[in-house]
Amino acid sequence: MKLFKSEDNSQLSLGTRLFLSHLAVMVVGLSTFVCIAKFSSPQFFVVRLEQLERKGFITFRSAKTYLIDGFETAWNRSTLWSLIVGGSTAGFLSYYLSQRIMKPLRKMKEITQHFTAGDWQERMPKSEIPELNQLSVSFNRMASGLEDVESRRRDLVSDLTHELRTPLTVVRGYLEELAVGEMEGSPQLYLSLVGETRRLERLTHDLQELSKAEAGYLFLDLKSLDLLPLLHSLVERFSDQLLEDGPILKLDIPATLPLVMADRDRTQQILVNLLGNAIRYTQTGSIIVKAENKSMCLWLSIIDTGSGIIEEDLPHVFERFWRADRSRSSYSGGSGIGLAIAKKLVELQGGEIKVTSKLNEGTTFSFCLPLASKK
Repeated sequence: MKLFKSEDNSQLSLGTRLFLSHLAVMVVGLSTFVCIAKFSSPQFFVVRLEQLERKGFITFRSAKTYLIDGFETAWNRSTLWSLIVGGSTAGFLSYYLSQRIMKPLRKMKEITQHFTAGDWQERMPKSEIPELNQLSVSFNRMASGLEDVESRRRDLVSDLTHELRTPLTVVRGYLEELAVGEMEGSPQLYLSLVGETRRLERLTHDLQELSKAEAGYLFLDLKSLDLLPLLHSLVERFSDQLLEDGPILKLDIPATLPLVMADRDRTQQILVNLLGNAIRYTQTGSIIVKAENKSMCLWLSIIDTGSGIIEEDLPHVFERFWRADRSRSSYSGGSGIGLAIAKKLVELQGGEIKVTSKLNEGTTFSFCLPLASKK
């Protein structure tokens, strides 16, 4: 009787192995019992009869052979029935237990086939076997993670398609009009085309950076770092880009800062993303770069008086291609993944990042970096 099918005929399935192992234990046990009883029981029986004879209860010398033969016949019959009943019972229980153990595994196989077909909704039920229940919990956790990855992949493809469509449409439109002679080339037109290609290049670069950061392939040169010169340099550089009637960019930091354990280039990338975001959405008022030392971390904050973000949108700020104002085109901003990159870079350096904002009052992005240990 073939209990379980195996995809590889040269190997036994787990269910078959469990069933045969139970039967093997049963056969060894019964065989040991039968062998020991077969050779020892008649001797014990004779010894007992001799003890009774010495005590004067019976005299069995003339009937010794008859009694032993009768005992062996009765023993053989009872042993045969014991083997039949015991073997059948043990076989049934082995089959039943093997089926119960294999049931969640077969269910898991069925669910993985659904995953292959694109259905991520089904999960493993609880099992009364602790080890299999732990396996089910781990499997469900893995399934949820894969479902989230698949969802993010679809969103990424959709968002990326949307981001690429605009510059490609613009470039194609200009080129088609130039090809049929409906438009004459001019330095301004060519600069516009260059700007569109740079947007595509920047988007590709940012996506590559984010992919490396999320996969953990981004190299970080973590070492003791004094952020004071870096902050002064960035504020000076961005101040030159602001118009006279634009916001005021200033520092609010102590004369000295504790050393942090961080990568200088990646920390600068984080600050550039946050400062660029603040300048982009702050027409007037001020942008303040603030530093505070608390809880064994150095907190850096970019505080602006810009348009702000409504409370419902705050949980989505660090998602790819997300913009608080859906009416804004991508021309008003960068690639749409700068904040997602900043978040990953902060986390890879052992810090955290958060945002607070009020609509029409301003936004504050804060992130921390661990302090360097003092030797």
